[in-house]
Amino acid sequence: MRRRVLVLVGAITTLVLVAFLVPLALLVRTVATDRAVAAATAEAQSLTPLVATADAASLRLSIEQVDATSRADIALYLPDGTAIGGAGTTPPPRTPLVELGTRGQSASTVVPGGREIVFAVRDATGAGGAVRAFVPDAELTRGVDRSWLLLAGLGLLLLLVGLLLGDRLARTLVRATIDLAHVSDRLARGELDARADPGAPGELGVVAGALNGLATRIDGLLREERENVADLAHRVRTPLTALRLEAESLPDPHDAARIGAGVDDVQRAVTGAIDQARRRGTEARVTDAAAAVRDRVAFWAVLAEDTDRAVTVDAPDEPVPVALGRGDLEACVDALLGNVFAHTPDGTAFAVRLTPRPGGGAELVVSDAGPGIPAGAAATARGVSGAGSTGLGLDIVRRGAEQAGGALRLESPPAGGLRVVVELGAPG
Repeated sequence: MRRRVLVLVGAITTLVLVAFLVPLALLVRTVATDRAVAAATAEAQSLTPLVATADAASLRLSIEQVDATSRADIALYLPDGTAIGGAGTTPPPRTPLVELGTRGQSASTVVPGGREIVFAVRDATGAGGAVRAFVPDAELTRGVDRSWLLLAGLGLLLLLVGLLLGDRLARTLVRATIDLAHVSDRLARGELDARADPGAPGELGVVAGALNGLATRIDGLLREERENVADLAHRVRTPLTALRLEAESLPDPHDAARIGAGVDDVQRAVTGAIDQARRRGTEARVTDAAAAVRDRVAFWAVLAEDTDRAVTVDAPDEPVPVALGRGDLEACVDALLGNVFAHTPDGTAFAVRLTPRPGGGAELVVSDAGPGIPAGAAATARGVSGAGSTGLGLDIVRRGAEQAGGALRLESPPAGGLRVVVELGAPG
């Protein structure tokens, strides 16, 4: 954008300068020519009265003095054929224009090497003669080259000033555009407090104001959504409390403890969902995937033991940072492991493997020996399920992987079952 503005300013300035300086340069040359011709004409005309009044000696002296001081070559052609003055020691020959002047007609014309000006004169007897002034080309263009250099320098200076002003304008526009792009990128990353400068020039300021209004509206909607999710705690607390009281009233202490533990798990899950909703957009999108995976597998290992499922966990001991929030990553792992328990019969073994990628990030693989599901777009579409569930589990995993700069892939191993591969990008 900056280069285009400079090209535009340079092109317009050049056109204006050409339209202004070329006629001015031609005018300078015309003025110089007219000045030289006018000076030679005045000098030649000053000799006209002397032809009729001065004697031959005085006339010769006057002509030689004028010729010596003039920038033109001055010569007098008397009626008797005598020539006085002119450049060098020998007067110039009689030209056709001189012949015309001796017949009483003054004229001027352009000849090779300069301009010839002839005035018809009369001596005391009334015989016709001519005064000839020859202005060479060097005198006709005296000072024109220097004037043209000054005009060229002035044009170049004006062009540089125009480009400097255009560059300042372009910098302002580019800076405002980059600021808008930066603010848009921050909003896309969830930094809803980012705001653009509404004082940007022209329409960019209007766009900045509209972007700020959009960010404010999005922030308000998300805040309202978080509070609506948080209100879920008040609606769930009463049924959970009633369920806990019913569990405590059971005659078998073992059953009461088991059901109470289940109620506590549900309450913790609801509380975790509420906390995660309130942290959304503010939590750091960098997580140690190894620690998160180990924690969630340990949580599900209790249920796996109750359902006679063999669990294999392969996660490195050192940290594996990925570009996803802790809550989002845990939701992905819970969705994958929840699908294993929901869609495979009891006793089906499953394995969880986390492998760091060479370029950063990690690859999470959850595989089971169950019946599997059809791989493809329909299996990961939101709200679509081939097993009668809500169809939201794999969509949660897919969105989490995309937030981390990765992808979700379903594979059907030759030995049967399902293999879910989640690629997670590196932070930054």
